[in-house]
Amino acid sequence: MRTRTSPFFGLLTGLLLGAGLLIAAPATAADNGTWGVFPTPPAGAPMTDRGYFFHQGAAGTTVSDSATILNSSDKDLTFQVFATDAVNTPAGGAFALLPVETKPKDVGAWITLPPDTATTVTVPAKGRKDVPFTVKVPADATPGDHVGGIVALNTAVEGVQQEGKVQVGVKRSVGARLYFRVPGPLTPGLSVEDVRVSRSAPLLPWVEDARATISYALVNRGNVVIEPKVTVSAEGLFGREVLKRPARELKLSLLPGQRIELTEPWPDAPQSDWVTVRIRAGATAHPELVTESATDFVAVPWPAVGLVLVLTGAGTALLVLRRRRRQPAADRPDAERHLARTH
Repeated sequence: MRTRTSPFFGLLTGLLLGAGLLIAAPATAADNGTWGVFPTPPAGAPMTDRGYFFHQGAAGTTVSDSATILNSSDKDLTFQVFATDAVNTPAGGAFALLPVETKPKDVGAWITLPPDTATTVTVPAKGRKDVPFTVKVPADATPGDHVGGIVALNTAVEGVQQEGKVQVGVKRSVGARLYFRVPGPLTPGLSVEDVRVSRSAPLLPWVEDARATISYALVNRGNVVIEPKVTVSAEGLFGREVLKRPARELKLSLLPGQRIELTEPWPDAPQSDWVTVRIRAGATAHPELVTESATDFVAVPWPAVGLVLVLTGAGTALLVLRRRRRQPAADRPDAERHLARTH
């Protein structure tokens, strides 16, 4: 059996982080019920009011802080502690941290942990371990937001999954988010791309609803984190409104340079129309940031049309066959009369 981190590590880590950050509520420490990772509380305080790390520093400066690993279980736990970069999962846009085997290229590479974390760190049952770290900002660091995290990866294998003919050991991890801003020109940027519609229609139109799925991509083309809101609308022929969903927050943080794929179910889509679907995106914190994209599609009840064509073709063939049977032999073409004689 091979042992490695789960292939869904990034997504699981993102979901295990402060749920508040995913749903725009007050941030909480990253904790899976067995252990947690969070900013070290002030001296003498049992807990911290910081749910994540947020720092800023100019290029060439160094910032220091400390992460705490809290073991809530009844046994000692051993962790591999590392710093890494954050990403959005391509489908859905959940916050995730890169796995230990992926080398960070951004803020995760700026972070230096104590030498003893290069191997493993053991935290006693019902105990905690403070892990100081520094963030050294490169001289050529670009202005804007750089997002990563401090992760505690449990070295114990907690499950096994099958990958082809190989069994793979799965390890769990928890990470605390780290937001770092380098001062300079801040340029929010957002674009809507690749709007498309897939639909399915019932065999008999208007007896059941047609269903459609609107898919689109959001891309953060700026250098700051965006919390997007989206409006979905559609117009039929002559500008008739067939869909109107007001602007709503997506409850996610779209990181700089990230692209995510999103979908919108449309359970009562038009069955016969020429439709223009439009996606408009913006951000409450950046009122000037508005972008949109659209696509057209023709809603045709193809199953019904196909059935009509089949029935029409069958009716035409039957009519021709009847006419031929009624036609006297003397009126048939020579080739047909010759074939009749040979029989």
